Amino acid sequence: MIGVVLLLPIALGLLSVLTKNKIVNRIALIGSAVVYVVVAAARWMNVEWDWLPAWLLTYFQFDTIGLYFFSVMAIVYGSVAAYSIFYFKEHNLSGKQESIYVIEILFFIVAMTGVILSTHLALLWVFVEATTLISALLIYFEKKKSSLEAAWKYVFICSIGIALAFVGIIILSIGSRHIDSLFFKDLYARASEINPFWLKASFAFIFVGLGTKIGVAPIHAWLPDAHSEAPSPVSALLSGALLNSAFLGLLRVQGIFIHAGLDGFSNFLFLITGFLSLMVSAVFMLRLKNYKRMLAYSSIENMGFLFIGVSLGKYGFFAVLLHTLSHSLSKASLFMTSGNILHLYKTKKIDEVNGLLKTDPRTGWLWITATLAIIGFPPFPAFISKFLIIQAFWLNGMYWLAAPLFLFLLVITFGMGGAVFKMSFGEAQESTTINQKIMMHAYAPQFVLLLILIVLGTNMPKQVLNFLNGTAGFFQ
Repeated sequence: MIGVVLLLPIALGLLSVLTKNKIVNRIALIGSAVVYVVVAAARWMNVEWDWLPAWLLTYFQFDTIGLYFFSVMAIVYGSVAAYSIFYFKEHNLSGKQESIYVIEILFFIVAMTGVILSTHLALLWVFVEATTLISALLIYFEKKKSSLEAAWKYVFICSIGIALAFVGIIILSIGSRHIDSLFFKDLYARASEINPFWLKASFAFIFVGLGTKIGVAPIHAWLPDAHSEAPSPVSALLSGALLNSAFLGLLRVQGIFIHAGLDGFSNFLFLITGFLSLMVSAVFMLRLKNYKRMLAYSSIENMGFLFIGVSLGKYGFFAVLLHTLSHSLSKASLFMTSGNILHLYKTKKIDEVNGLLKTDPRTGWLWITATLAIIGFPPFPAFISKFLIIQAFWLNGMYWLAAPLFLFLLVITFGMGGAVFKMSFGEAQESTTINQKIMMHAYAPQFVLLLILIVLGTNMPKQVLNFLNGTAGFFQ
């Protein structure tokens, strides 16, 4: 199965470019998404087969936490692939343009898959760097001046971050030279033998490097521009899948500290960075005029929330995993719905969008519902994950930190909710009252994602609950 998810998208992407045929393009995109979902489902049912050489399989593995993040990515990718059909029609792309989009998306998915499944720290770094180069092309896909600036800013900042992460890997190699391995299983098993000084020094570099890719404050400058300028389905992948893959890489490094008994050091960095991300998001959320940038700052907030969860140790890991799923699905839904809004109003400015519920009720209700999902309104699972984080503060004797957390979340909810309320209600502008047909591909993916969240929030299947508990125990 590992061979299928790593090689099939590459083959389909090359076929798409060679033929430049719209039918082939769409079969390649939808087909690869279906394969990813099927592979994720098969692994959940413990079905396993592969034809790759054994030595190559040592570098890639569907471990518990990797399968979880792969499954989240597969769900988001499936929805993005379906929504992309609407994007093709909306922009009236030629067969050549579609093939370029498809091969870039497929190579991007392979790079993120490599990050998620890598069992070797240096190999993980290679795939993280690959995601930067490929996703920059996707950000620039529409070839506007603003998207070119966003792409260059993204490449410049993230490349510096990834370079720092590479320095951190070198420092870790120095501190663990007697282990003579960068496989995670070896680093975990012999973590206590790593020189604490070099381990802490390496983490500082890796934390900043991967933190840049994750988009947490204060190393988040690329994220608002990239997410707001990329095509809407690409923005959904960036926020719903790319940030997760880099976050998983940092979690795997955190595992070394946990096994070495030095997680107090790393937890402090996670906690400070998490709260700083929430503070930055809260400040900017009240001043934003662009609804796609608003969603980008929401991503910074939610990744900061995940950092806070990690800092709380074993009491916070379950909440981290649940919130990862909730954020990915709801944010992907929001970004795809923002594509509908952009199609209807031809603007990204919040002040120029009014009466969305009257202009297109389905888009309006998706916009409102997805917003409720991301801010943690019951019965969505983000409510449960946020409640569990508050509980974890008490269990860790850090109950006083719940107050600033509540404050930041309240400000962010007020800012985001106010913007969404203004856009959704009121009288529709004359220019947008004309009946503009939007195909079902522009609604169905978001509806499915939100339905999944409602099911998980109201009646989580026992298998999913057990899997989350088992995955949370990965770092205990």
